Amino acid sequence: MIRKVLVVDDEKKIVDIVRAYLEREGYRVITAFDGETALKTFRQEKPDLIILDLMLPRLSGNEVCRAIRKESDIPIIMLTARDELTDKIVGLELGADDYLTKPFEGRELVARAKAILRRSEPKSENRLIQAGSLTIDLERRQVTAGGRQVELTTTEFELLRLLAAHPGRVFSRSELLDRLQGDSYEAYERTIDSHIKNLRRKLTPDASKPSYIHTIYGAGYKLEEPK
Repeated sequence: MIRKVLVVDDEKKIVDIVRAYLEREGYRVITAFDGETALKTFRQEKPDLIILDLMLPRLSGNEVCRAIRKESDIPIIMLTARDELTDKIVGLELGADDYLTKPFEGRELVARAKAILRRSEPKSENRLIQAGSLTIDLERRQVTAGGRQVELTTTEFELLRLLAAHPGRVFSRSELLDRLQGDSYEAYERTIDSHIKNLRRKLTPDASKPSYIHTIYGAGYKLEEPK
C-alpha cells in the first residue's frame, strides 16, 4: 500500500525538496502552502502522515495541529525555523509526534517519517496489555482507562504501550526516546515530558484522581503496578 504524506510549508523550495526525498522512497506526496489549505487538504485527502511547518500564513502550524487533533490521531512531524525549546514543546503539547529544526537533512526527515509510519501500522500481536484498569488492545490500537476509551496519537500510544508492558519499571527519558525513535537524541529528551503530560491529561482528565503514570524524580517515569 502506498502511504500518503501531506507536506505543508509556505516555502516552495522546501516543499520541493521534501517531496523529492519522499517520492524517492515511494510515498505519494500532496502539498499545501498555508494553514487553511492544509486543513482543507487534510480533510479531503486523509493522508497517513503530515509534515507541518510552524510558521504558516492564514493559520499557524500550531493552530492547524490543534484543529487536526480534535478530529484525528494522524502522525504529525512539526518543522520549525526556531531553535527555541519552548516552541518545540508547545507543538508537542498540542499533539505533534516529532519535530525537526530547519535547516534539516532530508535523509533524517525520511527516517523519522518511516519510523512514525512504522509505529502507526497495526501490530501482528493479537493480544491485550492489561495493567489495572488500563487496557491496551495492540491489534486494534485502542486504549481504555477505567472503561473509558482514550484517543491517543501514534507516539503517545507507543509510549504507553512500553510503560504498560513493564508496570513498576522505571524508564529514563533517554531510554524511552531510544525505544521510540531507535536513536537517542540528548537535545530531545525533554520532549518525553510533553508526551507524558498529554498522556496523563487524556488518561485521567479529572485532575483530582491519581495518574497512571508516575514521575520518579531524578530517574524517569513508570506506570503504576496493578493493585
